[in-house]
Amino acid sequence: MKDGNYVILIVEDDPKLRESMAEFLRANQYIVKEAEDGEKGLELFYAGNHEIDVILLDVMLPGISGFEVLRTIRELSTVPIIMTTAKESEEEQLEGLGGGADNYITKPFRLKVLAAHIEALLKRTREKTRKMSFGKIELDEDTHQVVVDGRSVNLTAKEFALLSFFIHNNNKVLSRDVILDSVWGYNYEGDIRTVDTLVKQLRRKLTRECPYIYSVYGYGYCFKEV
Repeated sequence: MKDGNYVILIVEDDPKLRESMAEFLRANQYIVKEAEDGEKGLELFYAGNHEIDVILLDVMLPGISGFEVLRTIRELSTVPIIMTTAKESEEEQLEGLGGGADNYITKPFRLKVLAAHIEALLKRTREKTRKMSFGKIELDEDTHQVVVDGRSVNLTAKEFALLSFFIHNNNKVLSRDVILDSVWGYNYEGDIRTVDTLVKQLRRKLTRECPYIYSVYGYGYCFKEV
């Protein structure tokens, strides 16, 4: 179970509604991040994807639509997402749920009802273990402990974040840009070669017992067993 307050990302272009939701959730001890459009929502997601617990995502957003934001996030994360919309279209709801949304709520809604939806998703998430295993690796996201073939391995915070990201996205070919945005944050201004340096460090600590990080020439990496 997570220690401390839960983090909610609100992506909503209506300033009055966004302010009302944020104020209500903060009063109920949530930490709230706010975005007025899809581009800002993705920026905040990339910057803090490891700490965000639930996303409240409006369907009708200026520029990048809510469905596009949903698809982009689902390529990298299983974070619970509640879609909000002013329409009651069955087709729209099916598109959202089919795209990976966890829940759907139609505007106008009572804030207490919204809170109940959030708590239901958090309860479901809390019931899932935060321990993962892949090949000879065991990783605990709560204690930040990593065990490789029965021995404890000490990783830096960034090495741990990279390994966790790889395991969550195993068997996917990941570009250096995606890795950089997800592990270092959307606004990180360092060189993309930083990814290669950290991968080299992680490979060395995992040793030849876990040769799971495969280079994809000119593109990035894939974490897999062969």
